[in-house]
Parts: sequence; structure tokens; C-alpha cells
Amino acid sequence: MSALRKVLVVDDDPVVGKSFNRVLSDKGYVVVTAEDGFDALIKLQAEKYDVVFTDIRMPGMDGLEVAEQVKAAQPWTPVVVVTGYATAANEERARAAGVSDFLRKPLSPEMIEDSTAKALRPFTAELAAPRGQETTAPAPAAVPDSAAEAPNQGGMLKNMALFLSAPFIGLLYAILLPFVGLGMLGWFAAQALVEKARNRDVVRFGSFALRLVAGPFIGLAFLIVLPFAAMGMLAWTGAKSLGTRAPAE
Repeated sequence: MSALRKVLVVDDDPVVGKSFNRVLSDKGYVVVTAEDGFDALIKLQAEKYDVVFTDIRMPGMDGLEVAEQVKAAQPWTPVVVVTGYATAANEERARAAGVSDFLRKPLSPEMIEDSTAKALRPFTAELAAPRGQETTAPAPAAVPDSAAEAPNQGGMLKNMALFLSAPFIGLLYAILLPFVGLGMLGWFAAQALVEKARNRDVVRFGSFALRLVAGPFIGLAFLIVLPFAAMGMLAWTGAKSLGTRAPAE
């Protein structure tokens, strides 16, 4: 560590403070103990601490009130609550106060070290920066242009494919639709033929079916031939008018 971190341990049992000192002193921390909540608040007013560990059950001011007062006066200071009498109500009150962690006794050296590192982790950048300056978060990695353009290119190719295939799909529908209609008419005619055959009126129905089947073809022929006939008539009329017009002298 580049600088010593100061840890305040608030507990009326001196053995707890000695345990913290034994574990953290070799890790670059300075451990200071306070025997009750009032002693802890006095020490916090006198100097700055990087993290505060406080027991819950203590004479006078309990650890939850210590945590609440520390977070109210110094919200940037991480507080870890330590207790051997954990209850859901105590833990909920501690979380509401904004504590960094909630440890249950008995504490192992690993628990002490890991909880200290965890409590200090969000504040490492702020503590390392000079006073009066704020650290800035690292800028997000730039997305390569090829990765950003890949979805757009895929959408563009899809739109182009749909645009180019639309006329062919429409043409296919236009070609198949008459055959579908004729097939349906043929099916209806066959059904009617069976029915008429049962009534022994085959001759009359044959004429009817012939007109029914030939009607669409005749109409289709008119649709195909009519534009050419009209163009022929226009050409014939124009040629006639040009032939009868006298040349200018």
C-alpha cells in the first residue's frame, strides 16, 4: 500500500480490538480502538479514519446508533457492523443506515481482512486522489466501426433484397392467379357435371359448362388483344390522315 489506512474498531471487548490489530497491522493498516460509542465519536471528530468497525451491544450508545451518526456526519466513511447477536431487525436497521457490511461473530482472520478490503474498495479511487479533486470514471471502450456498422449493413442488404424481389413476387402472383381461378371454376364445373348427370340433363349442362369454362379465356384474350387492336387502329388512322394531307408547296 502506498499509504497507511486507519481503521477504528469500536467494541467494549478489548480482545476484539487486539484481533483486528493482529490481522490488519501486517497488511498496512493502523488500528485504533474505542471502548464505546461516545469514545468512537470523539475520535472520529479528532481525526480521519478510512473504515469503522462497530459492535452492536455496548454500554451507553449501541453500535447501530454509532453507525447512524457516523453515516450522517461522514457519509463517505464506510462502516461495518459486527455482532454476535444478529437479528433481522438489527440487520435491516444497519442496512438502512448505509453500512458496508454486516459481520457475525466469531470472526476469523479471513473475515476481518476480506471485510476491510471490501469496505474500502468503493473508496479507493477517492482516497488516492488529491483533496478537492474528483476522480473520473474510465471512458468506455470504443466500439469498432466495423462492429457498429455490421447491424446496419445487414438491415440494408435485407431491405435491398426485399425491394428487388417485390416485382418478381407480384408478377408470380399475377401469373398464377388466373390459373388458380380457372382451377376453381373447373372444380365447380365438375361438381355441377356430376350433379347434372344424375338428373340426366347432360346436354344442357354441357353447353353451360362450355360457356362457363370458355368465358375466362375469351375475356383473357380480349384483355391481351385489345391493347394491340387499339394501337393498330391509332396507327391506321394516323397513316390515313397523313396520306390525305396535301404536301405544302
